[in-house]
Amino acid sequence: MIKHIAMWKIAGQGEDKRKNIQTVKTTLETCVGIVPGMLKYEVGVDAGIDHAPWDVVVYSEFTDRAALLAYQNHPTHQAIKPVIGPLRELRGAVDYEA
Repeated sequence: MIKHIAMWKIAGQGEDKRKNIQTVKTTLETCVGIVPGMLKYEVGVDAGIDHAPWDVVVYSEFTDRAALLAYQNHPTHQAIKPVIGPLRELRGAVDYEA
């Protein structure tokens, strides 16, 4: 199994940032179940407890590297990039085998 975690720091202040966070969350949720081998796909918004720089996170699990690559290259996943890109300040990601 391979796990994929991606995090975004979202641009904006106040209400604009809240709207941007919701847009990113809703956009990411369109990727749920888009490829065979996707075992889990969760989108979360920071609860504000630790003051970490990340606002939105995706936690996902795939049967293997091929399934993760299929997800990354899927047209639905590719289509979210131009939506999220302008709304983010930073992005981080980790893929690891478990």
